[in-house]
Amino acid sequence: MTTLTLVLGALLCGPSDPVPASAPVAQPAPPASSPTVETDSLRQLLTVRRVFVDRFSGGETSAQLRDMIINGLQSSKLFAITENQEKADAILRGSGEDLVFNETHSSSDSLNAHSNMGTSQTVEDTALRGGTRTEDRATRNMGAGAGDSESSHSVERRHEANAAVRLVNKDGDVIWSTTQESMGGKFRGASSDVADKITKRLMEDYERAKKLPH
Repeated sequence: MTTLTLVLGALLCGPSDPVPASAPVAQPAPPASSPTVETDSLRQLLTVRRVFVDRFSGGETSAQLRDMIINGLQSSKLFAITENQEKADAILRGSGEDLVFNETHSSSDSLNAHSNMGTSQTVEDTALRGGTRTEDRATRNMGAGAGDSESSHSVERRHEANAAVRLVNKDGDVIWSTTQESMGGKFRGASSDVADKITKRLMEDYERAKKLPH
């Protein structure tokens, strides 16, 4: 009976089912990297089509510097320069100045030498008679001195220009800015050089924006 029971039990149960393999756990996707403020601002450069250049602060010379920057932007062909602020996608604001001043240089060098020499001599003579005593004293001093000095004074005329500009979108956010200065070049004035530097920097950043991943 025992053997028959075991055989019947084996037939009724049948082959054991295989243990299912555990399914692989799905890994969460890495979070997308959020754009930085700089890259987001650079991308906004590509959306600008028309630019209005506002009046610059910084004195009378800032007006001439503004005109040079307008000419530089117009030559770059990046944007259309408009005199109508309402039609502009962005506004270029800033300040600048063009200064002409005198720079004074002074220097002085001196060399002095002195020497002194002294001698002293005492002579005693005592008389044989009368008990008198006489003394003779002689002192000699000699001195010499020499000096040399050299000084120079020069005045140099200097020319310096500087400007700080920023590009502001319609929401009032600054999407681009730069500060440039110049002492002038061999064939270019200081203001013209500053305007050229601003234009080149804007063109470089515009090209960087075009290469950013979308």
